[in-house]
Amino acid sequence: MSAFEAFCASRARGAAGLYVLGDLFDLWIGDDQLREPLAGRVASALRDVAASGVPVGIVVGNRDFLLGRRFAAAAGATLLPEQIVVDLAGTPTLLMHGDLLCTSDTGYQRFRAIAHDPRWQRGFLALPYALRHGIARWLRRKSTTTTAAKPEAILDVEPQAVEAAFRAAEVSRMIHGHTHRPAHHHLVVDGRACERWVLADWYDRGSYLECDADGLRARDLPAAA
Repeated sequence: MSAFEAFCASRARGAAGLYVLGDLFDLWIGDDQLREPLAGRVASALRDVAASGVPVGIVVGNRDFLLGRRFAAAAGATLLPEQIVVDLAGTPTLLMHGDLLCTSDTGYQRFRAIAHDPRWQRGFLALPYALRHGIARWLRRKSTTTTAAKPEAILDVEPQAVEAAFRAAEVSRMIHGHTHRPAHHHLVVDGRACERWVLADWYDRGSYLECDADGLRARDLPAAA
């Protein structure tokens, strides 16, 4: 948490825009989670970035897909569509969380379709906070066990899904997270040179992608931040 707050208080404030591509939280059970100290600190740090004049955009992830308008307002942020093309220093770039690219993981995709159904979400959010918390923690444990038993190839993106995303968006650059496999991939789609950047997680240390007219660069935060 200290690394995130330090990033928001320094480097983020020099940007033209800040984009969070999902899984800002390991678990989000509704915007009333803002009552918890950690959630409040995250929202406050982002709100300070926005107050400094830097637009903050958030794409929800597979763990915090229930982030809603109340959180966005508290963070001074805008909730973005699950896929969006933005101009980054003159280059149209597709931003997304990345879970939609993992089409070989059919079990997860079935769960995702259910969990993103507005009717399911309304029913879940109507439950008492403590019950939601218990259900979410159970689902998280189950997911961890199930994921550990799956072949590595299933957990990564499907090349055909990546190519389809490039075609649909009509761009040559994509940035996503989700897979926890930070990398810079080069590929050719329909004769067009494309690049795919994969974000790292923040479990061991913080990192981010910096973009300007010279391109994209991965930056690590100091270990003591």
